[in-house]
Amino acid sequence: MKRRKFIKCAGTAMAVPLFSRGAEPAKIKIGQIGLVHAHSRGKLGAIRGLPETFELVGVVEPDAGRRKSVNGVKFISEEQLLNTKGLQAVAVETRVRDLVPTAARVVASGHHIHLDKPAGPSLPVFKKLVANAKRQKLTLQMGYMLRYNTAFQFMFRAVREGWFGDIMEIDAMMGKLGGAGMRRDLAEFSGGGFFELACHILDSAMHIMGKPQKIHGITRRTQGANGDTFADNQLAVLEYPTGTACLRCNHNDPFGGPRRRFNIAGRNGGMEIRPMESGRFVLTIDRDRGEYKKGTHPVQLKGGRNYVAEFEDLARVIRGDKKLAWTYQHDLDVHETLLRICDMPID
Repeated sequence: MKRRKFIKCAGTAMAVPLFSRGAEPAKIKIGQIGLVHAHSRGKLGAIRGLPETFELVGVVEPDAGRRKSVNGVKFISEEQLLNTKGLQAVAVETRVRDLVPTAARVVASGHHIHLDKPAGPSLPVFKKLVANAKRQKLTLQMGYMLRYNTAFQFMFRAVREGWFGDIMEIDAMMGKLGGAGMRRDLAEFSGGGFFELACHILDSAMHIMGKPQKIHGITRRTQGANGDTFADNQLAVLEYPTGTACLRCNHNDPFGGPRRRFNIAGRNGGMEIRPMESGRFVLTIDRDRGEYKKGTHPVQLKGGRNYVAEFEDLARVIRGDKKLAWTYQHDLDVHETLLRICDMPID
C-alpha cells in the first residue's frame, strides 16, 4: 500500500487533536506518586512532554536513589501533593502491592487518577476504590499500555465499525525472559506473570468481546525444583456465545518480545498485530473498507507505546470534552477475570 494511504488511514485510527482552536485552556495540575513501577519513567516523561497541557506540581518518591535518577522535577511528600491547591489529577506508579491503597488515598482527597496495572491482589479493595471514584465522578484511567497503541486503536475502530463481523476468535501472546530478580519480586503474587504482564492483552480482548461466560486458567511453575515459586507459563481460555479467546504468557521465552502478537478473526475478516508494539499488522477483509480494498494488506503505522496519547486523552476527559472509552464496569470485569484466570481470591 502506498505511503499516502498509510498516513491517511493512520490518522483515522488515532485520536482527534487535543483541543480545538480558540482560547488556551488552563493547564491541568497533576502529580505523580512513585518511580518504581515498570512504566513509571515513561508516564512521567509523557506528562513532562505535554507542558502546554499539564503543570507537574511534584513527584512523590521516598527512595533517595530513585530520586537521584530523575532530574528537573520537584520532589514532595504525598501529603504536600494531595493538599496542593488546584490539583486535579495524580498518576499512581508505585509497587504493584501499593497501587490501589495509594489510589484510594488520592480518590479520597477528590482527585482524578491514572492508575497503573494490575489493580492489586484484592478485588474487594479495588471495587471500593472504583465505587468511590464513581460516586465522586472522578476519572479512573487504568494504565493498560495497549489501549493507545496505534495498531490497537486501528483494530478497536475496525471492530466498532463492523469490518470483521461477529468475532469468532482472539489468539494473543505476551511473554518475555524474566530475570532472577523479576521472578523473585513477582513470586509475591500467586498469579505470577499473567497477573503482572498478560493483563494488557486481557484488557484488549475484553474491550472487544466483553466479559466471558466461562473462564479457564492453566498455570505452570517450571522452576519449582529450584525452589522458585513464580508462575511463569500460563494459558487462559475465555468462552463466549459465538467465540473464544486464547491468551498466553510465558516468562521463559528469550524471544518473547518479537513473538508478542494479537490476532483477531471474524466472519468478515480479521487482523494480526505482530510484533505487538511495532505498529505493524496484516489486515484481511472480505469487501472494500474505507481506503482498503477487499483482500489482504500489510500495514505499518507508527509503533511503540504511546503514553503521550494516553495523557492527552486523560486531559480531554478531565476537561469534559469526551468520555473515557473504558468504563468503571469494564475495569472491574477485567480485574475479576484476571484474578479468576490466575486462581487468586476474589472475595
